[in-house]
Amino acid sequence: MPPSAFIGMLAQAAQDCQRKTGIPASVILAQAALESSWGARAIGNNLFGIKADKSWTGTTVTFGTHEHLNDKSVAMPDKFRRYSSWLESMVDHAQFLLKNPRYAACFKETTGPGWARALQAAGYATDPDYAKKLIDIMRFRNLAFYDEVHS
Repeated sequence: MPPSAFIGMLAQAAQDCQRKTGIPASVILAQAALESSWGARAIGNNLFGIKADKSWTGTTVTFGTHEHLNDKSVAMPDKFRRYSSWLESMVDHAQFLLKNPRYAACFKETTGPGWARALQAAGYATDPDYAKKLIDIMRFRNLAFYDEVHS
């Protein structure tokens, strides 16, 4: 799916999520794009790469992923949360961030780039370039536009 179509499909839901949670739509859209390769790898409708840890009681899907360990990218299978839709994935992503104390500092941020850096600092992903990649997507796709409420 072309990036513009992907953004078009998710923009309104990301803005609704921002109004309810304070998570900037730009970072929601950038994370969904990066984690799912613009929807092409949203296995189990999981747009955000959220793993199925012990606290997850829903359905799961196992697939290969890459983790950055000891400065190396290591391929490995892992168990991820499965959703019935992309919207369900977005709602759960917001709840995941809201309920997990390690992401509390993110909610002090007011911009997408600030959120990207705070997510990396909180350990959202093992990729040492995670924040940079999110910020690059936000800038290149002008995702800050969606942080403003447009009627």
